[in-house]
Amino acid sequence: MRSKRIALLIVSIAVLTGCSMATTISARPDVASVQLREKSYSALPATDRVKTTTFGNYEFKAENAGGEPFYGILPLKFNGGYLALDILFFAPATFYNLRGVFPEYEIDVAEQTIRYRSSASDSWVEYKPTPAEVERARLYFGASQ
Repeated sequence: MRSKRIALLIVSIAVLTGCSMATTISARPDVASVQLREKSYSALPATDRVKTTTFGNYEFKAENAGGEPFYGILPLKFNGGYLALDILFFAPATFYNLRGVFPEYEIDVAEQTIRYRSSASDSWVEYKPTPAEVERARLYFGASQ
């Protein structure tokens, strides 16, 4: 009986913490604000929890004072550990949590680049959104070309 309670507690914690991941968004000095879907950040760097997803994406818009906005889609990482837990305990959860944010992002509007990494000791990986991703983010934020 006690082992069932412990197992239920572990599964509950895994499900509750598997719904979102923490990330820190920073930017080059010229960036005034970053909008990530419905959330807006004007004081950067900003740390927040972002929901995991399997099929969705996170469009962003970064702006500097007086310049053209930078649109794109946030690169996401695959959560293999979540997949294993989903298979073992609750397979339908795979529809909600296979991809999540990286712990750190840095947005550079001038270079139209987003950098991400898994930890402070890792080197940055640079990513330039494709034209299709830029257009998708423009449409999401209601901007015309």
